[in-house]
Amino acid sequence: MSQLYTLADLEQLMARLRDPVDGCPWDLKQTWNTIVPHTLEEVYEVVEAIENEDFTHVREELGDLLFQIIFYCQFAREQERFQLQDVIHDIVVKLLRRHPHVFPEGTLESRRDPNQTPQEADIKNTWEAIKKREKGEPVESLLAGVPVTLPALKRAEKIQKKAARVGFDWPEVEPVVDNLKFEITELQDVMASDNIEAMEDELGDILFSAVNLARHLKISPDQALRKSVRKFQSRFEMMEQICNEKDLDFASLTLEEKDDLWRQAKKLTQGSVESS
Repeated sequence: MSQLYTLADLEQLMARLRDPVDGCPWDLKQTWNTIVPHTLEEVYEVVEAIENEDFTHVREELGDLLFQIIFYCQFAREQERFQLQDVIHDIVVKLLRRHPHVFPEGTLESRRDPNQTPQEADIKNTWEAIKKREKGEPVESLLAGVPVTLPALKRAEKIQKKAARVGFDWPEVEPVVDNLKFEITELQDVMASDNIEAMEDELGDILFSAVNLARHLKISPDQALRKSVRKFQSRFEMMEQICNEKDLDFASLTLEEKDDLWRQAKKLTQGSVESS
């Protein structure tokens, strides 16, 4: 291909897809809300490609994610709300304003003295102070600003980080482990009551404590869970493959036979997934 398409070409393509005369029927019936599930799916596909270090697919999935943004901007343009250029302008202005340690005069051309390197803690404090000024009013809580729509693991992690920033945190990892054990004991205590609400409450505390432990270990809980899910899926599929090769009906096997299959699958997949 001699010509590389541009962002403007992608905008034009999107407008054609939404053309009421000869556009695509599927694209024409979409709305802000119907596209949201697709956007979330594209985000996770980008993450998966990055975690797999499959950069050919990273390039492809980033394109799919960019198309989602173009889709929303097309809705906005049709409704005369804003355009892609407005989105680009706003994010550049905001990032210039929030990075005075990089752009001291608030322009792309301005540069700080390279001999004056700001501390990370100072950067975070400045960032939060600027966000407060942008809102035009004091933030009600130090924990404000974490979207409730975030996946629960990510929201728990962000809430904990905000609390830790003002010293509400254990200084070492050992008490975090002890707290996780304590929460498991509390769940065991309420399990005998058969109280679903109480069990849900205690299980939530276990998950929250597990996120806290991951944070202290500097591990992403979301990434760790995805790895475990992939590991389980790989081993389960290997169990199915063994059954197919031996002409066995997996569902009709006893629990002991399935457990034996699991051990075989674990051994066979040891090289492709991390052992547990």
